[in-house]
Amino acid sequence: MAITASDVNKLRKQTGAGMMDCKNALVETNGDFESAVDVLRKKGQKVAAKRGDNEAKEGVIFAEVQQGVGYILQLNCETDFVAKNPDFQSMVKSIMQVAMDKEVSSLEDLMQISYNDKLTISEKLTEQIGVIGEKLEISNFAKVEGPTVVSYNHPGNQLATIVALNNSSDIAADVGKQIAMQVAAMNPIALTKEGIDDAIISRELEIGKELAIQEGKPAEMAEKIAQGRLGKFFKENTLLSQSFIKDNKITVEQFLNTSDSGLTVIEFKRFCLN
Repeated sequence: MAITASDVNKLRKQTGAGMMDCKNALVETNGDFESAVDVLRKKGQKVAAKRGDNEAKEGVIFAEVQQGVGYILQLNCETDFVAKNPDFQSMVKSIMQVAMDKEVSSLEDLMQISYNDKLTISEKLTEQIGVIGEKLEISNFAKVEGPTVVSYNHPGNQLATIVALNNSSDIAADVGKQIAMQVAAMNPIALTKEGIDDAIISRELEIGKELAIQEGKPAEMAEKIAQGRLGKFFKENTLLSQSFIKDNKITVEQFLNTSDSGLTVIEFKRFCLN
């Protein structure tokens, strides 16, 4: 069966594979379009198996709000060259759109939902591994809900944040944008100290005591010094206690209350490549 340029182009548009790969797949399957798609998918699986141990440290991150619900997604690849490719970024946005349209809540669910009428998200990634020739991995995904949800995408798409606030007042959206930028810049690990894992607190106390002893402080004082350093750690690493980046004389919590009495953050997410 003669393979036409139109056939090759149709397969290329559906799969994103190169022209020669599409032509070879059609030749191999004697022009059977569906079988050619399977050939390309199997090629992706073979490439994925070969590159499974490679590190995927580059990539892009997008955050978006649809109908009052926030979503944030991180797709990793191996090289900066691929991460900056418009087709790669368009694919990430298309995955994000599927996640938003289907109101996906977890990474596990995201990987299993249908990307189109033929492939799941997981299968789409495998297909694209064959096309691009690099390991691809959705490393982070989250959904955030609240009366007001705001997203922030830092230029370059290597850092993004989402913030949910507790009311839907007129001022909440503007305040939320400022807090989303605060989260991007200051990288808090929790909303308040109650949200910090006990293991982290224990480690900080141990480090504080060790430093005090190294400085020549007696053991009975080292505990108090460590507690003081832990208080500083809480202030610097919990969002509501951090100094507000636009006015370091007040905390984020004070800024929120000053902007609108009772306004506060109920949840945030921050994904960053580096």
